[in-house]
Amino acid sequence: MSAEIQPYQQEFIEFAMAEGALRFGEFTLKSGRVSPYFFNAGLFRSGRALARLGRFYARAIAASGIETDVLFGPAYKGISLAASAAIALADHHDRDIPFAFNRKEAKTHGEGGNIVGANLAGQVLIIDDVITAGTAINEVMQIIEQAGASAAGVVIALDRQERAPKGDGLEPHSAIQAVEARYAMPVISIVNLDQMLTYLESRPARADDPDDFSRYAEAIRAYRDRYGVRQAT
Repeated sequence: MSAEIQPYQQEFIEFAMAEGALRFGEFTLKSGRVSPYFFNAGLFRSGRALARLGRFYARAIAASGIETDVLFGPAYKGISLAASAAIALADHHDRDIPFAFNRKEAKTHGEGGNIVGANLAGQVLIIDDVITAGTAINEVMQIIEQAGASAAGVVIALDRQERAPKGDGLEPHSAIQAVEARYAMPVISIVNLDQMLTYLESRPARADDPDDFSRYAEAIRAYRDRYGVRQAT
C-alpha cells in the first residue's frame, strides 16, 4: 500500500535530488549495511538552497500543528537548519519564533554558557537533519531539561524508518520510534522512506531518461523489507 505524499513533500524529494543531497546507488553506511540511497543535508550549501530548505521545514512544522516557544538547533548541522526554519516561519507563516543553538564547549568569558540566541524556556522544538541512533537527541534533551524547559518535539528532514542492529538481529523499533517512546514527544519528518518510495514508484519508467530514478524503487523496497519498520503517514 502506497504512503500518502503531499505536494510539498514531492517537491522536497525533487529538490534534494537536484541538489545532490539525495542520491541513489550503493552506499556503505556506518552500520556496514549497503543502502540503495544516501541522504546528506550538508549538501544544501548555497544561500538559495538553504532558504528553500528552511521553507520545507516550516511547512512540516505548520502541518504538524506543534506549538512551540523556541526553535533549537543542535551544533553543528542544526544551527543553520533552525535559523532557516525560523526565517521561513516568519516570512511565510507569520510565526515569529525565537531560536537558539548550543556551543560544543561552554564559553568561559563574556556572557558565558553554552547556549547562543534565545533562552530555552517553555516548549522547545528541536530542528535537526536525521536521527540515526538517538545519541544526539539524548544530549539535547539534557540541555533542555537543565534549562528548565520541555521538548515539544523534533523535526528532521528524512525518516529512514530503519531498525538498528542488535546482536545477530534487529531492534524491534527504529531510532525515531525509540526517541518518541522514551521522551513521549513526536518526531516529525519532512518526508519518510515510505513516501520517498511512493514518489519513485509513481515516476514513469523511461529507459531514455537519465533522471529516471524509478529504477531504484525495487532495491529500496527490498532494503525496507529487510531493515525497515512500517508506520502510519
